[in-house]
Amino acid sequence: MLKPAALALLLASTALPALAQTPASQAQTPLPAPTSLPHALPPIPAPQDRDYPGVIGIRVDLTDLDHKIIRTRQTIPVAAGHLVLQYPKYIPGNHADTGPIQLISGVTVTGNGRRIEWVRDTVDPHAFHLDIPAGVSTIDVSFEWLTQPDNAVWRVVMTPEIVNLQWEKALLYPAGYAQSRITFAPSVVLPAGWDYGVALTTTRREGDMATFAPISLEHLADSPMFAGKHYRRIDIDPGGRSPVHLNLVGDTAASVNITPEWTARYEALVDQADHLFGARHFDHYEFLFAMTDKLGGIGLEHHRSSENTGAPNYFSSANPAYGARGLLPHEYTHSWNGKFRRPADEYVPNLNVPTQNSLMWVYEGQTEYWGDVLTPRSGLGTVEEAVINLAEVAGFYDQQPGRQWRALQDTTNHNLLGYRTTNPWSSWMRGTGDYYREALLIWLDADTLIRAETGERKSLDDFAKAFFGVEDGVWEARPYTFEDVVATLNAVHPHDWATFLRTRLDAVGPDAKAPLDGLERAGWRLTWVDDLTPVEKRMLGGWASDFQYSLGFNLGAGNRITGVRWGSLAFAEGLGAGWDLVAVGDRTASPAALRAAVTAAKTSAEPIRLVVKRGDEFRTLDFDYHGGLRYPRLVRIPGTRDRLADIFAPRRR
Repeated sequence: MLKPAALALLLASTALPALAQTPASQAQTPLPAPTSLPHALPPIPAPQDRDYPGVIGIRVDLTDLDHKIIRTRQTIPVAAGHLVLQYPKYIPGNHADTGPIQLISGVTVTGNGRRIEWVRDTVDPHAFHLDIPAGVSTIDVSFEWLTQPDNAVWRVVMTPEIVNLQWEKALLYPAGYAQSRITFAPSVVLPAGWDYGVALTTTRREGDMATFAPISLEHLADSPMFAGKHYRRIDIDPGGRSPVHLNLVGDTAASVNITPEWTARYEALVDQADHLFGARHFDHYEFLFAMTDKLGGIGLEHHRSSENTGAPNYFSSANPAYGARGLLPHEYTHSWNGKFRRPADEYVPNLNVPTQNSLMWVYEGQTEYWGDVLTPRSGLGTVEEAVINLAEVAGFYDQQPGRQWRALQDTTNHNLLGYRTTNPWSSWMRGTGDYYREALLIWLDADTLIRAETGERKSLDDFAKAFFGVEDGVWEARPYTFEDVVATLNAVHPHDWATFLRTRLDAVGPDAKAPLDGLERAGWRLTWVDDLTPVEKRMLGGWASDFQYSLGFNLGAGNRITGVRWGSLAFAEGLGAGWDLVAVGDRTASPAALRAAVTAAKTSAEPIRLVVKRGDEFRTLDFDYHGGLRYPRLVRIPGTRDRLADIFAPRRR
């Protein structure tokens, strides 16, 4: 942190309002482009642990809602010579090279009122090379981030009512310096009458202009904003030692009307996290929560905030989706796991150094576990719902064929293959979800083992407090390795934890099984049923069209056959992407007709006859299957201790 006097001196030379005084005619007069620049570009400087001289001013304009364009203007102190400006490539929390350079346009650089030409790096399109002429001490940089409607790659970040500003997608920064040693002075121009939630410290608000305290690039990129026409801020830790707020934006004014009952649940979430971790690693924390069906969905962690979305009727619905209720507990946990304690191979010096993801099964997997634990502990979900959710996870991995060729450890680098790409054979490919949800089962296994072998005196809660609950108040990252995880587990309860973890992470081959030992040690067993309770039907929203564990596929809209499971009966019949179900026996196809046929086949020797169509091709298929509908359920093992009840029970002072 710079001292106030030094900041005042630096900011005086980087104030953004001076940009508006540059005559347009002068700005269009280019300085001569060095003839050497396009032909032989110097290498991009590697980041060094040194201070960037000066403070970079940045002003982001969010007012062009009609065109969905975010405009950036920066003032960057410079010295004569070669300079490389980088656009962030590896986005924290995405664990991949997802910086949307494809959406950046209009990059214009001026110095002393005259245009300075740039050349994009021929290998890395996220880098811009410039030669700064003698006599130029500050350059002005402007560009647009062309946000666009949601599609397979980009999510909506601007609507008529809400803007989700992610600073790292709206800035350029000088290469050659660690991100923690580059200081930005941020400000934002809001649509008229809007308000916002952000982890940055507001130093001045004049009309629709907000100015924030200078901050490092590392923490600016970790401090997104939700701005909205309809906004509320609720204190969910009254009297706490560091403020925690729920910042709500919504499509309508009604969507941000939170009830006292909901407020109490989020207050309990803060309290239960305190019990679990025993320390806080933020000076304040801002939940950013958008109640919308227009803004692109998101759940993304930051050290002092998180970006989250829910349905517009979230607070007025009797039972919002369980996943939405579990989202904030998951992202809040990341303040401890992933942000404060951060895998060493994710702790990179700047936003253009490749990340490595070898410990995602801790970063995301244990966070998934604690998120699923904190949800019932806080009252955001019930124990019954938590058990149903766990049954769905256990059932999925119990039946997953992809483990025959690909170990869980390998999935941690899946994002680097192409960020969370989809394919028609997800059950065989495995991928992102596995280092969340299968790893959750590993951590349940560890938790129940500690409980059983210590006579309930210790649990994974003790690991959480020992590993994450240190250095109260510190919010600089503390990297960790596999060996650090093992050492802390052994300090809680001596065991061969390295072998325990590696056996489960590296299991592969025809005999490899899902890590379900923790369930039985918890007093529960996975079974399969042909009917569901009302609560199960509500939680498993697609149950009526789910034939994954019987015939081996799901039915989508228009009776399109989707999600064919590798090696299933449907797979053996040649079904895959692009087939539609036309008829079930002599009846028109529908999920209800197919459920009735599968149920009837339980007491009949006749096959289940399906007529399918792809393009102009029709086929009639006979499924010799008589096992009935199959849905996963956990049932109690008689005479055993219910450790799930112990795990999900709220902690008391």
